[in-house]
Amino acid sequence: MGKKHLTIFVIFCAFVVIEKLLKNFFMKKRIAIPLEGNVLSAHFGHCQAFAFVDVENDKITNITILDPPEHQTGSFPRFVAANGATDVIAGGMGPKAVALFNAANINVFLGAPAETPEKLVNDFIAGKLQLSANYCDHDSKEHRHGHHHHH
Repeated sequence: MGKKHLTIFVIFCAFVVIEKLLKNFFMKKRIAIPLEGNVLSAHFGHCQAFAFVDVENDKITNITILDPPEHQTGSFPRFVAANGATDVIAGGMGPKAVALFNAANINVFLGAPAETPEKLVNDFIAGKLQLSANYCDHDSKEHRHGHHHHH
């Protein structure tokens, strides 16, 4: 093999290695889920704790449960971002929280059902998570979350 061919081969191998490293980097996710008890909280801002689910190569590697800070405007999105989340799976969420996550390049998936973090993330990975977007508009006179009260 001539020097020119060897150089091309080495460059090609470097690209293959870089591509694999990039794929592994992007295959790692940390998904935050607001909890009420041990299932997803219907409203992001009223959760009792957060599950941080680490995913590598489409498999759950770890689940960490953390208590959130005192709830003030923006405190939960900052807390979730500071704990390294790449994605958030939630039920309902106000537009300010959605905007803060968008600004931090954190993907938000809304309208998820009240299931355990493990089930939600496994369904998410498999592309089977049923979502019905649920924004909570705190500025409106009525505070609805897509459910009905029968009297």
